[in-house]
Amino acid sequence: MDQARVLREMKEIDREFYGMNLKSRQKKRNKGVRVIAITSGKGGVGKTNIAANFAYIFSKMGERVLLLDADTGLANIDVILGITPQYSLFHVLHGEKILSEVTVQGPGGIMILPAASGIQEMAELSRSQKLALLEELDGLSENLDFMFIDTAAGIAENVMYFNMIAREIIIVASPEPTSLTDAYALIKLLHNGYSAKRFMLLVNMVAGPNEAKEVYRRLNSATDHFLNLFVDYLGYILCDKTVHEAVKQQSILVEFSPNSRASKCLFTVAEKLCQERPEDYGCGI
Repeated sequence: MDQARVLREMKEIDREFYGMNLKSRQKKRNKGVRVIAITSGKGGVGKTNIAANFAYIFSKMGERVLLLDADTGLANIDVILGITPQYSLFHVLHGEKILSEVTVQGPGGIMILPAASGIQEMAELSRSQKLALLEELDGLSENLDFMFIDTAAGIAENVMYFNMIAREIIIVASPEPTSLTDAYALIKLLHNGYSAKRFMLLVNMVAGPNEAKEVYRRLNSATDHFLNLFVDYLGYILCDKTVHEAVKQQSILVEFSPNSRASKCLFTVAEKLCQERPEDYGCGI
């Protein structure tokens, strides 16, 4: 893929929409809600599982949490959690339902906003659909403390859109070289094309802290050198076969095996995320 060409095209597409429109809505949105996008350049790095576990952890802490499945074309949060929602974002964007009518309750009391799977038109939302969804999300956010957005992987237009809704962006990467390369490409597009200024890196499926820090060092070195951008290190999650067992059982890992290696890492990262002060930075637009 010609990343330079994609970047030029994205800079020209809906600049006003992503600039003025989303910025004005962020100012109007309930200041108490934290909207966090969990995203990745490459698929298969555990992004969706991480999003679901974070949502569960914060909900069990007494926070009002919404988990938005933003992989609108190939949704799978419902599969991971073993739920079968009757309606999805597809019905909202076609005017058949409103968001509150398609939202379902998941493990730990988290509210889940399911997306559609296998519907091609949902893979690329239209401008009018994006505007309608923003209006609906603004209404929902008034009664929330946290909204976790599980985006699709890659650099498609939908991925850009859902990242720019958020004020905080967590990039999930693994030690694989392709994951690191794709993470850099995603950061580059969000930074150069949409003026995203702050990113947090979460390294998944590592053997230990040293491997995670090396992944971070390599990514941050690239963003610092080529983009003049510093990436924050959020933490790491250890390789753990229990993760696959929980997925097979369609269970939340931290509920399925709270004392597992990966669960302990998730709790540690969640605690660090709690201590973040989003009002101190301008992540997103």
